[in-house]
Amino acid sequence: MTTSARTPTPGADPAVVGGWLATALDDERWRDAELAAIGAGRSNLTYRVSSPAGAVVLRRPPVGQVAATAHDMAREQRVIAALAPTPVPVPAVLAAADDVLDAPCFVMELVDGVVPLAQLPDGWAATADERRAAGTALVDVLAALHAVDPAGVGLADFGRPEGFMERQIRRWGTQWATARDGDDPIPVTADDETELTRLAERLAADVPATQRHTIVHGDYRLDNCVFDATDPARIRAVLDWEMSTLGDPLADLGLLLVYWQQDGDDRVWSDAQPLPSPTALPGFPRRTELVDAYAARTGLDVAPLPWYVAFGAFKLAVVLAGILARVRAGSVPADMAAGLDGSVGPLVALGHHVLDGGSF
Repeated sequence: MTTSARTPTPGADPAVVGGWLATALDDERWRDAELAAIGAGRSNLTYRVSSPAGAVVLRRPPVGQVAATAHDMAREQRVIAALAPTPVPVPAVLAAADDVLDAPCFVMELVDGVVPLAQLPDGWAATADERRAAGTALVDVLAALHAVDPAGVGLADFGRPEGFMERQIRRWGTQWATARDGDDPIPVTADDETELTRLAERLAADVPATQRHTIVHGDYRLDNCVFDATDPARIRAVLDWEMSTLGDPLADLGLLLVYWQQDGDDRVWSDAQPLPSPTALPGFPRRTELVDAYAARTGLDVAPLPWYVAFGAFKLAVVLAGILARVRAGSVPADMAAGLDGSVGPLVALGHHVLDGGSF
């Protein structure tokens, strides 16, 4: 549903946004802007802004209190702009502001295409070969991102890569404590709490040596990419860079595998993936094929990958626990928790499974 410039929307009044864009983009037609919420994200808010001048995408942090670094619009805008001249496909940044809304925001190019969600659009990637090509493109773009020289694109100071994984464990451990100890108890069992804490301790006790410092996306997955509407082998844009920084590239691959569903998954994997995904359809690469393709393109040793998969499961469990906590506290809409009840425990079990030598 769109709203007119006379009807405010949560976190973005169309009249305010339209006036800002009229000045920033030097076109008075933006004053007649209409906003429509897009995407199914559970963190930052994304709006399609339409007017007689055209259409763009507005990004802003969620309304209410969130972790400061997780939704840093200035960082997201910076990394997208920096990657524009590289082989990594990103939308063009058109304008940014700190004082237009009640939080930093930016506007970027609207990239037309397909974002593969639970069900693929009719006629898109309809064959097994096309689905395999889409999976291959996903690995190719991830490898291209990890090949970018941060200093060469002005991102030498974008993060502190030394000690990255150790800090990540501490960071998400702190987030877990915040969700666990809030005013409203999170809906997880005492056993889940104990096992999540134990998983964090196991990860902290055996952190692999980082092989390479790169730009990392932080939440790289199929539905954070816009694919070409007629060519599933082409990714037109990678979205949702709010967690990007400099660090260990295998963290991106490990989390991608946690999200990746495949036909014939055993119970420990299927229970840890509560939301539907199209990647179990015939043709999409299996997780081991994604790993092999990534290793071939990057030259990285993937032997330590089980640790990174376990970390990805830990991180995602904490993220989902935080969402559930915010929903219970009433700080975000209840529909953000749709399908997530009972998701924390299975993710923790998956983390222990892969650390114990379980297959992926």
